[in-house]
Amino acid sequence: MIPRESATIIGKLRKQFPVITLTGPRQSGKTTLINSIYTDLPYASLEDIDLRTAALNDPRGFLSNFPEGAVLDEIQRTPELFSYIQGIVDKNKKTHFVLSSSQNFLLLENISQTLAGRAAILKLLPFSISELHHASLVPDTYEQLIFTGMYPGIYDRDIDPEYFYPSYISTYIERDVRQIKNIENLNSFSNFIQLCAGRTGQVVNLNSLAIDAGISPNTAKSWLSILEASFIIYFLQPYYENFNKRIIKSPKLYFYDTGLVCSLLGITSANQVKTFHSKGALFENLIITDLMKSGLHKGVNPQFYYWQNKTKQEIDLIIDKPDGPVAYEIKSGMTINDNYLTNLKYWQKLSGEKPENLNVIYGGDKNLKTSSGNYISWRSIQEINI
Repeated sequence: MIPRESATIIGKLRKQFPVITLTGPRQSGKTTLINSIYTDLPYASLEDIDLRTAALNDPRGFLSNFPEGAVLDEIQRTPELFSYIQGIVDKNKKTHFVLSSSQNFLLLENISQTLAGRAAILKLLPFSISELHHASLVPDTYEQLIFTGMYPGIYDRDIDPEYFYPSYISTYIERDVRQIKNIENLNSFSNFIQLCAGRTGQVVNLNSLAIDAGISPNTAKSWLSILEASFIIYFLQPYYENFNKRIIKSPKLYFYDTGLVCSLLGITSANQVKTFHSKGALFENLIITDLMKSGLHKGVNPQFYYWQNKTKQEIDLIIDKPDGPVAYEIKSGMTINDNYLTNLKYWQKLSGEKPENLNVIYGGDKNLKTSSGNYISWRSIQEINI
């Protein structure tokens, strides 16, 4: 088993909260991680139809089987259990439950209603570059990493990405999509996901997406919510500051895994990534998602944004920290280039930020500090403090 960074924060929060909740995409390693930590608690998967039926028919009787607590996997399948768990942990301070789910919205809705203040909420995404690095599994090139993606099954079971991702999408559509919302035409939804993959790293244009998919804007909005709820995509919100009011107000769309994007786009090898017309967007997706993992796997909710004005001048990533925003441009080129700093210098004039807070993450191997900003290799992004 490849060690997960989240193990540390889970161990710490176990001592502070009666309930730990862990969300994340299917097959991101939630069950493996939890069972490796909670060897003292029984495990029950509510995907199992017999266990689920028992829990739904007699919630109190079902939970009586776990007097000291339990690991309850895919808890969103049995929302009736939440109020009973609340009563149990309130009465018995030594009882501890771990609740996992691959559907974020359904889980959080139930927690806010019954377990607010009692549950620590964590997210587990597929492997990070740092985790792969410690296991000596980082590929020689970032193109190979983009193509392979970072789902644990690919590394633990040595599954070819060409086979893993189509199966993953097929299973996702058949199981999760039907569970969240009854969509009659799953072929249209599958086509919609592919259209989203083609818009990776772009500002969301709901009308354009709806027209291309042959659906209404409201349906497109609803389907984006489904993809977000089940950890297929996420949105990077625009950065709002008064230094320039001419800003874009729509979010940008990214996927939680670049291997999944490649599969949806019909890319079948790392060599195709090298010549792909939107290679820069794939690299940008890789970097921003990995930085997000760096925070989430430590229990921190990163404050990530992008900035773009009406003339398309843009900063790819702004991390908003208590002592001020830190700006990053993300470039897939492997050679240090002064032109990479152009937008950062423009943003510096507007924001008044210091050069040490201006950074370029690029596809090369060397780190370099200059008087105008810093160049950071993609191999070193685990050293960035989120």
